[in-house]
Amino acid sequence: MLRDAGVDSRNESRNEPRQEPRQEILRAAARLFQQQGYDATSMNDVAAALKLSKGGLYHHFQSKDEILFHIMSHAMDMTEARVINVVRRIDASSAEGVEQRLRTLIRLHIELVLSAEDREITVMLHENHPLPPALRRQINARKKDYLHFVEHLIADVQRKRKSASTVTPRAAALALVGMINWIYQWYKPEGPLTGDALVRQYTDIFFHGAVG
Repeated sequence: MLRDAGVDSRNESRNEPRQEPRQEILRAAARLFQQQGYDATSMNDVAAALKLSKGGLYHHFQSKDEILFHIMSHAMDMTEARVINVVRRIDASSAEGVEQRLRTLIRLHIELVLSAEDREITVMLHENHPLPPALRRQINARKKDYLHFVEHLIADVQRKRKSASTVTPRAAALALVGMINWIYQWYKPEGPLTGDALVRQYTDIFFHGAVG
């Protein structure tokens, strides 16, 4: 566990990887925000979860808003690294490559939302409203950039397919991102629908509808 500065940590195992203090705080706070909700979680709760004094917590973050903002920023960083950058590396010079980009985005986005380790994603999806306006605008700008990225992928697929669909790329992107982002509200890992099945079905729904 994270400790206040000056506390002897020589008894800790030297073989266990340690997170940076700020990252450890963010992970613990994300877990609490997901379990209890942002409004119901206090800075004292975060400090207690880490066996850290409140002063030690404020040494790293000045407010709960700052913690939430950094959790959401990290969630967007993960989306960029695990979804956008992977999709961009797929060769789109052929019709198959263009479609593969969109299929890959659907799969990777769903996997990110379903990841039990990455609670930052569900916190970002559920707790955007408490942020102060200036910080909320920064997060929303990154969300809009992602939406535009999805919109362009859909437009490319429709163009390559010479699709007669009346669904615009903008409407399709909003529907796709909203559909995937809502999964965290109802998905149960122990339920009958596996993650792989969910990827297949969402991909079929989308390719047989919006870009069909």
